[in-house]
Amino acid sequence: MSQLFQPWQIGTLQLANRIVIAPMCQYSANEGTASDWHMIHLGQLALSGAGLLTVEATAVSPEGRISPTDLGLYSDANEQGLARVLAAIRAYSPIKVAIQLAHAGRKGSSQSPWHGGKQIHPDQPGGWHAEAPSAVPHAPGEAPPLALDAAGLKRVRDAFAEAARRSARLGFDGIEVHTAHGYLLHEFLSPLANQRTDAYGGSLENRMRFPLEVFEAVREAFPGNKPVWVRVSATDWVEGGWDIESTIAFGHALKARGCAAIDVSSGGVSPLQAIKPGPGYQVPLAKRVKAEVGLPTMAVGVITEPAQAEAIIANGEADAVALARAMLYDPRWPWRAAAELGAQVDAPPQYWRSQPSNHKDLFKNAVTGGR
Repeated sequence: MSQLFQPWQIGTLQLANRIVIAPMCQYSANEGTASDWHMIHLGQLALSGAGLLTVEATAVSPEGRISPTDLGLYSDANEQGLARVLAAIRAYSPIKVAIQLAHAGRKGSSQSPWHGGKQIHPDQPGGWHAEAPSAVPHAPGEAPPLALDAAGLKRVRDAFAEAARRSARLGFDGIEVHTAHGYLLHEFLSPLANQRTDAYGGSLENRMRFPLEVFEAVREAFPGNKPVWVRVSATDWVEGGWDIESTIAFGHALKARGCAAIDVSSGGVSPLQAIKPGPGYQVPLAKRVKAEVGLPTMAVGVITEPAQAEAIIANGEADAVALARAMLYDPRWPWRAAAELGAQVDAPPQYWRSQPSNHKDLFKNAVTGGR
C-alpha cells in the first residue's frame, strides 16, 4: 500500500493524501487582485488529485509585494478576486485549499522573472521603497530598504492579521506564514539581513521575536479550528547566516505557539548562497526538523518522481512532499504517481473515461458508461 497516498492531517485539517501543491508566484495579478490567469492556473491544479493546494505568496500590503503584479490580500477588491476563484474550485473539486501570506521585505519592488527580476528603483515607474529589518540592500547596487521602526512593525503585524481575517472570510482551509526565501520574516531571522540593535536584533531570541509576533497575530485572527503553519528556510547556505540549529530552535518556539506544521525549504536571503541543488537536496533538512521539533513536516526541492516521493514518506523523512515545478510541468502528477504506485486519486467525473485500460481503478468512485 502506497504511503504517499495515505491520509494525513495538519492540525484538524484532514487531507486525502500527502501530496501538497506548493505556493508558486505567478506575477499575474492586477493591483494585487487575482486575474483570469489565476482562475485557469489554480483551476487546473485543483483537479490534480493532490491533497492540498496552496495559493501563491500573497502580499499583506502593497509594499509587501515582490513585484507590481504580485497577488495580494489587502483590499476588498483583492478579497473579491480570490472569492471568485475559490468559488469555481469548490464547485468542482474536493481539494483542500490554503493560502500563503507573505511580505517581500527588501526583495520587494522587483521586476517579474521574465523581465529580468531586478529591483525597480523607488524613483522608477512601478517602483516603491521596500522595507526591511535594517537598511541593508539585498544585493550590491540596489537601493537600500527602509528600516522598519516601531510604528512600521505594528503596521506589518496588523496587515498580517487583517489578511488572516480576510482569509477566514474567504473560507481558506489553512494559512501558511512565509518565513523563508529571503523575504521579510526570514530577513528578521537571518543575521545577514538583520543588523538591528533593539529588541528585534542581535541574539537568536531577539531575531525570532518579530516573526513569532506575526505568527501569533495570524493565529489569533484565524479560526481556532483551522491550522496555521510556516514555511522556513532551514539554512541560508552562507557562513554566518541562519542555519539548521537556529531553525530547530525557531520550530520549538512555533510549536509552543500552536503552529500546526513546518514546510522546510532553504536559501533566498543572500546572492552569496552556495547551493548545489540535486534530487531531494533539501530533504535531509526536513528530516532533521521532523525528528527534533516533532511537528508534521513537508519536504520540498527537486522532488520529481513518484518513487522518490514515496521513499521520502515511507522512510519517515517527512510527512508530506510539496511539489512546485513538477506540478507546473505536469498538472496531473498525482494521477501518474497513483498509477505507478497502485493507488487511487480523486478526479472529476468529466475525466473518468480517461483511465488507461491497465489502470481501470485509478479514480475513486469512478463509474463509466455513456453512449
